Order: sequence, then structure tokens, then C-alpha cells
Amino acid sequence: MEGKVTLNEKEQKRVMVIGEVAGGRVRGKEGAEILGISLRQLRRLMASYRKGGVAGLVHGNRGRKPVNAIGEGTRQQVVALAGSRYAGFNQQHYTELLWEREGIKLSRSTVRKILLEAGMPTPRKRRAAKHRSRRERYPQEGMLVQIDGSPHDWLQGRGPRMSLIGAIDDATGKVLYALFREEEDSQGYFILMREIVSSYGIPMAVYHDRHSIFEVSAEAKERQSIAEQLAGKPMLTQFGRLMAELGITTISALSPQAKGRIERLWETFQDRLTSELRLEGVNTIEEANRFLPGFISRHNARFAVPPQQPGTVYRSPRSLDTETCFCFKYDRQVGPDNVVRFSGKRLQILPSPDRLSYARCSVQVHQQLDGALKVYYQGRYLETHPAPPEATTMRQMAKADQPTSSSPPRTITTPAPDHPWRRWVYRPNRE
Repeated sequence: MEGKVTLNEKEQKRVMVIGEVAGGRVRGKEGAEILGISLRQLRRLMASYRKGGVAGLVHGNRGRKPVNAIGEGTRQQVVALAGSRYAGFNQQHYTELLWEREGIKLSRSTVRKILLEAGMPTPRKRRAAKHRSRRERYPQEGMLVQIDGSPHDWLQGRGPRMSLIGAIDDATGKVLYALFREEEDSQGYFILMREIVSSYGIPMAVYHDRHSIFEVSAEAKERQSIAEQLAGKPMLTQFGRLMAELGITTISALSPQAKGRIERLWETFQDRLTSELRLEGVNTIEEANRFLPGFISRHNARFAVPPQQPGTVYRSPRSLDTETCFCFKYDRQVGPDNVVRFSGKRLQILPSPDRLSYARCSVQVHQQLDGALKVYYQGRYLETHPAPPEATTMRQMAKADQPTSSSPPRTITTPAPDHPWRRWVYRPNRE
């Protein structure tokens, strides 16, 4: 090798040690220990040094293109896809989809390097870190389930704004179920818990925020009747009543940071899920709910962790009557005509073998998740059918069915000041 040779720090050290060994000032074994190589390798280096001088110690691959170097075509494809189809994806998510969808298997660091060289930094903005102590996970599956809702522009303007309601197991970080709703509501949480119980079982505890869906407000407690206060009946929301029937302990978080595991899940979903919904062209809430199961399955395979202790503490729901449990329940009093009024509807209770009349009885109306109504008395189901409409209702219906008159509306005119009707004439009484 002719010309100027540039040595790095490692090669400079080798030249110095080999020179000392060649001059007899350092023994070969000691020189090998100093360089961290074997005595045999030291002898090879000394032979190269005698043959080619300092240039003989330079690695033969210096200046050559690595065999495993990324091709220019692949680089251009990665940059082009990042700026078009996968625009807005974070680099880790983009790297995974390159392998899953495009068949390009690269490491995240390689993709990051390619994009940075092309002037495309990560679109995700990171906030300054704050010091917090992370709570230890519960050791077994089913000991604690965190539930929450996340209102967000999930469709990025292509459709209506929605809320994503979901649940995550604290021990594993596994997303148990999630669904999109128009807004965060009790019915969505009922569906959520029903799917969790049917798929996994009944968990020991549920962790949630202080939303009015989960806790009765102070104003509502003040409006509690005197009879209920004297009876010591606790005020529960419909969701609280459901948890009590299932034997699930409810725990309220005092801050968003306290339920940080599901809050971080929403942060991940708002990044990854929104991008994949856009990639699939999802524009409606129905399409989004059909897309969710596959996404959750891939998310769990990627991010879920094994529990500290094997096994699960989910309780079996075999003896649970889901129809009478996962519904909204309201107390009503039967009228003298055996009719129950509920939400503008009238249900006629039919006689049963146990009792002919239920007039003035306190019954419970169950509103199913599909809107159907059922009446129960002391835990027994009562046969009902729609009651005949009342007279006032029939008159309103008849009035609504009457065709509107096509004649122009009557105009009312005010007589002028000198109109004969306004003239007052005095006529004395004639005898």
C-alpha cells in the first residue's frame, strides 16, 4: 500500500506494541495481553508489519462497501413510503409495518438513520420527562382491571368524533376489550364488562376514574329520599350496582397519573390506531369497531408481558345469568290497572299463577342493552304486553294524523279609527 496511511487509535496502539516486541523490549506473551489478543494473532500481525510496514496493520476491508449494506433502492423506497402511505407513523410503528406489509425487514435504528439522512425526523413530539415512581404491577391476571374512555378525533376528520372505551389487565398489560362509542356512556361500559366476563371471567377489582358513570355525585346524594336514608340503602350508579352484583371491588383513581397504565395505552392508541385506521380507509364507527379486534390482537402480541405469578384469578361466570345482570334496572310502582309506566311506555302486567293482580306493588323494570323492557317482581319474571293507549294519547295521535288544511291562514284586520263600528251613538230611552 503506497501513499499516506491514516491509523485509528486501535491501530496506533498495535504499531507501538509490535514495535516494542520486535525490538525485544517486550516479550510476545506480554504484548498479546496488552493488545487483548492471542499470541498466535500477535505473530500474524508482526508478519504483516515486517512485510508491509505500518500499512500492513490496516484492515483489508477499509474503504470497501459492506456486504450487508442497505441497497440504494431500498433506501429510496423507505423514504418514499414514509412520506406518502405511512406519513405520520412513528418510527417504531413504521418499522413494524414495513416488515408486515411491505416485506422490508430493517431494524428501527436503521430506519431512523435512513429517515434522518433524508431530513425526515420522527413526527412524535416528546415532552420533558417528570420524575414519578411507577407502581408495581399486580402479580396475577384478573386481580385488577383498569377501565377508561378516551374521547379523540380517531378518524382525523374523516368521520364523527368518537370515544374509545377499553380495559387493560394490570398484571400483563393485555388489552381485554375495547369498543368505539359516540360518547362515553354507561351502556358502553356494560358491553365492555359483559365481553370481559364472557371471554376471561369475573375480575377481582376494577380501577376507574371519578366519572359520574361510576360514582354518584354529591348533589344526587343530597336528593336521596328520607326513606332510603333511613333504610341505609347505599346510592349506586347503574355501573356500581352491576359491580356489586358481580362481587367486583371498585377503586376510584384520584388523578390520571394514578391509572397511568391505561393512560399510556391511550397515548399509544392515539398514535398507532389512528394511523392504521387512516391506512385502512376507515370512515365510520361501524367500520372502526370491525377493525379493532385484529388491531388489539397484534397490539397484545407486541406489548403484553407475562405476569409475575402464573395462573389467573378470574372467577368463572358459569352460574351467572347475564341477561338479568347486564341490564339497567329501575324501581317502579304498578298502577291500579296493573300497568307500569316507564320512559313514555306503558306495560300491561298479565295475571300469573302466583298472583292475579300486582296493583300497587313495587316491581323492577329491566332495560336490556338492546332496548327491550322486562318486568320482575321479587326476582320473578312477569309476562307483559303493551298496554292500550290512554285517551289523551289517542287524541294526540288522531290530531297528528289529521291532514293540514291547504286554505290560506285567516288574516285578522284592525278597524280604522273612523270605522262605523267604532262610532258611539247615544240613544235616549223613549217612554
